[in-house]
Amino acid sequence: MNDTTPQMQFGIFTVSDITEDPTTGRTPSEAEKIRDTITLAKHAEEVGLDVFALGEHHNPPFWSSSPTTTLAFIAAQTERLVLSTATTLITTNDPVKIAEDFAMLQHVSGGRTDLMLGRGNTGPVYPWFGKDIRQGLPLAIENYALLHKLWREDVVDWEGKFRSPLQGFTSTPRPLDGVAPFVWHGSIRTPEIAEQAAYYGDGFFANNIFWPAEHYQRLIALYRQRFAHYGHGTPEQAIVGLGGQAFMAKNSQDAVRQFRPYFDNAPVYGHGPSMEDFAEMTPLTVGSPQQVIDRYAGMRDIYGDYQRQLFLIDHAGLPLKTVLEQLDILGGEVVPVLRRELAENRPAEVPDAPTHAALVAKAYADGAPREARPHANRGDNVTGSSPYQDTPARQGSAFGAAATRSVA
Repeated sequence: MNDTTPQMQFGIFTVSDITEDPTTGRTPSEAEKIRDTITLAKHAEEVGLDVFALGEHHNPPFWSSSPTTTLAFIAAQTERLVLSTATTLITTNDPVKIAEDFAMLQHVSGGRTDLMLGRGNTGPVYPWFGKDIRQGLPLAIENYALLHKLWREDVVDWEGKFRSPLQGFTSTPRPLDGVAPFVWHGSIRTPEIAEQAAYYGDGFFANNIFWPAEHYQRLIALYRQRFAHYGHGTPEQAIVGLGGQAFMAKNSQDAVRQFRPYFDNAPVYGHGPSMEDFAEMTPLTVGSPQQVIDRYAGMRDIYGDYQRQLFLIDHAGLPLKTVLEQLDILGGEVVPVLRRELAENRPAEVPDAPTHAALVAKAYADGAPREARPHANRGDNVTGSSPYQDTPARQGSAFGAAATRSVA
């Protein structure tokens, strides 16, 4: 279990794209990319990073349709790395299955698990799973209300709009130590998601790789304001994560020369703005390690002190050898300096990055691991009987109304 709580967590995330290398014309196979990603995660721990996060997609050219399976395999080969998603689709996944999968991942990883929830950026995924994209926000609100309840109540009665009712239901396994995985709500454009994160006192992750800083400033400011409004602490105590993107070489000219063909042909932003224009508009930094340090040390001047910084370094067809070299630079030269600089003058009230050990300590007033506690009245998933006689309530309506008011 990761019992060391750094003030900030640094790590990498991958979107799991399978893209042709524009310098060689070679496209790796799915099997190769999956193996490469596992190698990358293990090396992230070796170079001293804290977090590895894996996206979820259900369409080519991406391979990661089942992130928890991959993360469980990585958990078995690492010791301290926090394993997360980037993101888990709260709109098209069944909340019951999310509850079960991530509680299981908690157990097999020794608590080194959290998740980032999002609506995704692939419209066709909704009908593939029998959902209506026009209901994206209501789905996100209702599904998370149920997920939140499943992890915190041993016997759940539920009736909502988008799934069949539950009666006397207990999701298994129960969360490790009786403490739910920490949840980040990820968004690049939607204030209602920032509101949702604030309502529950969860973390808010701004991907921060596509749009200008002013856009994400507004979302994060809203989240901080509403976090305080709901009584979870001061705005400065809200839990914020940021995405980022870098490509480095010993000198900036080499970095620009090496990365340009990958940028120009990248599926997401290739054939659009020039690399120089994109780097000016977004946090993409192509240059020396010191340039990356300077850019990202300045993030707290824009967004305030925050808890997690993740970098995208493996996309757009970059070969594994190059990505591992980037990871060596990130872990060996960049992150140690950023840890020091972002810890300097950090106010005492700013919380550390969330870990399972810290959540257990908060829940029980100490950090001792807990065995699963017996629950005599867990209910019966076979018969649907429940020891509770309360009328099932439609969950999520209170938050839905609050979210509507806050963004009106």
